[in-house]
Amino acid sequence: MNRYLKFFEYAYIVFAILSIVEVVRSWGVDQDRVYIFMFFTVLFTFLFFFRRRFRKKFEKRKREQQGQ
Repeated sequence: MNRYLKFFEYAYIVFAILSIVEVVRSWGVDQDRVYIFMFFTVLFTFLFFFRRRFRKKFEKRKREQQGQ
């Protein structure tokens, strides 16, 4: 299960990078599209750190339970 959590964790970073690429590509063409993808970049970055924190808490709790 830990492997899947890490996979989705890094998938958020990939999506954030793709959103940044789309922002750069659409910068002078469509400002509404730029703002939407800027929002997605912030969202995916937040989700990456949130999921990472959640996974580490889960791993710590699991280690503590195995140690008892």
